[in-house]
Amino acid sequence: MFEHVTPYAGDPILGLMDKFANDDRTDIKVNLGVGVYYTEDGKLPVLECVKAAEKQIASPPKARGYLPMDGLPGYRKACQNLLFGRDSDVLKAGRVATIATLGGSGALKVGAEFIHDWFPKATCYVSDPTWGNHIGIFEGSGVEVKKYPYYDAKTIGVKFDELCEFFKNLNENDVVLLHPCCHNPTGVDLTNEQWDTVLEIVKDKKLIPFMDIAYQGFGDDMEGDAYAIRRAVEMGLTVFVSNSFSKNLSLYGERVGGLSVVCPSKEEAEVVQGQLKFIVRRIYSSPASHGNHVVDIVMNNDELFTQWIGEVYEMRDRIRDMRQKLQDTLSAKLPERDFSYFTKQRGMFSFTGLTAEQVVRLREEFAVYMVENGRMCIAGLNNKNVDYVANAIAQVLK
Repeated sequence: MFEHVTPYAGDPILGLMDKFANDDRTDIKVNLGVGVYYTEDGKLPVLECVKAAEKQIASPPKARGYLPMDGLPGYRKACQNLLFGRDSDVLKAGRVATIATLGGSGALKVGAEFIHDWFPKATCYVSDPTWGNHIGIFEGSGVEVKKYPYYDAKTIGVKFDELCEFFKNLNENDVVLLHPCCHNPTGVDLTNEQWDTVLEIVKDKKLIPFMDIAYQGFGDDMEGDAYAIRRAVEMGLTVFVSNSFSKNLSLYGERVGGLSVVCPSKEEAEVVQGQLKFIVRRIYSSPASHGNHVVDIVMNNDELFTQWIGEVYEMRDRIRDMRQKLQDTLSAKLPERDFSYFTKQRGMFSFTGLTAEQVVRLREEFAVYMVENGRMCIAGLNNKNVDYVANAIAQVLK
């Protein structure tokens, strides 16, 4: 029956996790591949605000009924407040349709299905490079995907002029998938001034911006990281926003994400909300319960919310410290090279500039694992392994 079915080659990042787990070198091995935040002790954290929320959920134990198709109202409110601001005019006007989703990936999937259903001629343009699953999710929904210029390996920055010229030649209702902060995989972000320019082009060409923000709070702060989203709203743009609580609440396995669509009117938002629910019904019916309740409790309790902000900024600052330590150590080992890009990039990821061959050497000779395009998850570094990693990188760069 299944002789015609072709093998799955595997996901390059998740496959890397399997290789790391099967590596029997016990003296030292370092996982810098998967996009997960680890503590200084190399552990996946359980945030104190999450512990407090889970105590409320468990005492007394409650029945686990199905949630509404679009998630808990408090969860949806939490997404909206973080992305657009608690007192924003767009929320007061009821112009935002929001649903809880199965992680940020689920938000992208539902959004891609909506694009396919209602803008069937649209092409989705993603940055070169981007998170690999962006392409798979949109293509899997029947949307054609192409790339726009973004990363400049020579300057370790953005090909900004090329990007702007490229956008000027796109068609009305084409989708441009944008990273508001902490670009994955490069860590190279646009400045606020560059965002202003890009969004003016998006508005002039009547493009559809689809902003994927998976690391809010890990760049500058909660407000600053949402600049592009809020600026787009100020300019009157219709915008899709997918967000995730995986990283900033350390709730990876709970699959907590959201999709918001800013609409021209309250009436249109209600129509869009209904169509999003219909898409959810056709795919998975309703979101997961536990994570929805945790987010609802933490985000809508002033004390827990303040505690959460502090915990996120502790994670952000540890990542910054590791960037600085890696830059300083490499600069001391190879003073003829400029490693300042490590501290210019933001968020969990860094594009190291290493070639695929050098990445393979790191894995085979030093048990240092990162994605073959040279993307490193900075959050996998700590004071116990950063010198070892820096020495390994120096060795392959010589």
